[in-house]
Amino acid sequence: MLDRLQEMKTPSLKNQRIAVLLPCRNEALTIAQVVAGFQAALPEAKIYVYDNRSTDNTAEQAAAAGAIVRYERIPGKGNVVRRMFADIEADIYVMADGDNTYEAAAVNRLIQFLLVEKLDMVVGARRETAKDSDAYRPGHR
Repeated sequence: MLDRLQEMKTPSLKNQRIAVLLPCRNEALTIAQVVAGFQAALPEAKIYVYDNRSTDNTAEQAAAAGAIVRYERIPGKGNVVRRMFADIEADIYVMADGDNTYEAAAVNRLIQFLLVEKLDMVVGARRETAKDSDAYRPGHR
């Protein structure tokens, strides 16, 4: 896939409305890193953090990092995801977690693949490597 992508003309993201959606609950320790990673990878994107009843300072950390912070008071990730897609209008949506387990720098390859192949959706997955054996929590492999 990546070889074929490198051979093709890369479409411009200039006229694309890109929204990075980050559902969060108690991610204060990592959310600023996640926001910074997506800001670096996609400077043209708007980054939204949806706080779902955090008891730490997730929202404050996200706002200080430059994210647009919104709230979903009904508990549960499914409720947050529904709220995000109901609220935000974009041409391209990127959804990741706020716990810094996804490599933000990989997002451009995923978006380019989406555009070049004229797809509706691309799903990225973490891969466990020898140096990073904590890609998945126990029971989530």
